[in-house]
Amino acid sequence: MGLLTFSINFTLDGCVDHEEGIADDETHAHFTRLMDESGAMLWGRTTYEMMESHWPKVARGEVDAPPAMRAWALKLEAKPKYVVSSTRSDFPWTNSHHVEGDLRTAVQELKDRTPEGVLLGSGKLATALDRLDLIDEYKFLVHPMIAGHGPTLYQDGLPGTRNLDLISADPLGNGAVAMHYRRAA
Repeated sequence: MGLLTFSINFTLDGCVDHEEGIADDETHAHFTRLMDESGAMLWGRTTYEMMESHWPKVARGEVDAPPAMRAWALKLEAKPKYVVSSTRSDFPWTNSHHVEGDLRTAVQELKDRTPEGVLLGSGKLATALDRLDLIDEYKFLVHPMIAGHGPTLYQDGLPGTRNLDLISADPLGNGAVAMHYRRAA
C-alpha cells in the first residue's frame, strides 16, 4: 500500500491561493521531484480544471515556459491523474480518471493499488480526506510572504488537532522552506 501525501504551496499566513507564492525554476523542480516520487496525482475538480487549462498547453509547447516548468508539464502529462468530483465525470486530459463511489473506499483502494504513493494537491479535498484519516504525510512548501487574504489551509476546519512528526525542513534558495511531516503514531 502506498502513502497518501498532501502537498501544497502556502504563505506564512496559510494562504493557498495559486497566484501567491514564488513560481520559479527551483519551486517547479521541487514539485517535479515530488511528482517523480509518487505513482499518481489526486485532485478535486477545481484543481483539476485549473491545471487542465494550462499545463497541457505547456507540455505541447503552445505556451512559452522555462525549462523547469516544461519538465513539470511533460511529466504531469504522463502521470496518472485521479479526480474527485460530484459535478463532472468527463476528464479528457491524458491519463485522467474519475474517482467514483464512496470517497473513503475509493481513495483507500487507490492507495492500495499505488505502491509508489499518491500525491494529493487540493486543499478542500485534503480537508475531506484528513477528516477520514486517510492522509499519511504532508509535504508543504511554505513561502516567505504574508498574503493577507484567503483561501487558507484547512479553512473549513478539522474535528481535532493533527499531531505530526517533522521528517525534514529544507530551505530553498528563493526563501521558501520545504517541510515534510508524517502523522504522529
